[in-house]
Amino acid sequence: MTFAPDPLDPDDDRPPYEQVASSLGAAIRTKRLAPGEKLPSHKTLTEMYGFARATIQRALRDLEDEGLVVSRKGSGVFVRNRTERPAGLRPYIEQAFSSKDVTIDFAGFSSETLHGALQEPMDKIRVGRLTPSSITVRILVPDMSVTQAAPVRREDGADDVRLRNRMHDIMVGYTRSIRDSIAELQHLGLVAETRVEVRVHSGTQFFKLYVINNEDAFFGYYPIKPNKVVAQGEAIEIYDLVGNATVLFHHSVNDSESSSGTQQVQQARMWFDSVWDTIARDFDLDG
Repeated sequence: MTFAPDPLDPDDDRPPYEQVASSLGAAIRTKRLAPGEKLPSHKTLTEMYGFARATIQRALRDLEDEGLVVSRKGSGVFVRNRTERPAGLRPYIEQAFSSKDVTIDFAGFSSETLHGALQEPMDKIRVGRLTPSSITVRILVPDMSVTQAAPVRREDGADDVRLRNRMHDIMVGYTRSIRDSIAELQHLGLVAETRVEVRVHSGTQFFKLYVINNEDAFFGYYPIKPNKVVAQGEAIEIYDLVGNATVLFHHSVNDSESSSGTQQVQQARMWFDSVWDTIARDFDLDG
């Protein structure tokens, strides 16, 4: 069956590439573009949607970032066979910012992915396309001043303070950037109230969790893999927690209190609050 996209809304004020990505993404999620199916060529998609080739290419890159399609050199773009893999975090983060009050709870290793996902909605706030009244972000990360199960040296599995200091600096860099960027929105008068809090705990964080507006939860495991990093000027072979290999599974609150999605979100919120309110300690990003 030949794919025919739904007509785009002429009143949609999103950039053309977002409209195309949204249209193709909907077709993939509803299986009108089936797992393993090849998408129409760039030329055909250009004719179908009436936008420039560069617009189509940007839309396909976004879909690839979401894990919905895969590009095969010389063959074209295909719907991923594993379409049960949830859509990427970014669209849900952006959607959350259309609410009046935005809340994001993150538990993980460094907050690097969260930092990247926040850039586009914050840009849209700066130009007036998104107008939340409040933004509250809570970040829960491991305390790198104490020994961790990972990262460790690969040769003997031993703790190395240089590795912990490296991870500490990465965490502080991303969380400080998140805090400062969100605080700037309040200083500019674009958001009435903002708050970013960071707490640390002594355990190793083997998974990442996002709870967005208390309605959506994303959960995924950090695999431990060999890696080579530079710490204090020395290259070190290590066993590392690899965030870019994490598949996030999405759960959402719906009308049924007994549904799996609703219970998953409730339990995620319960777990986060229990750690935040008990064994987690305030962390001064400027200390």
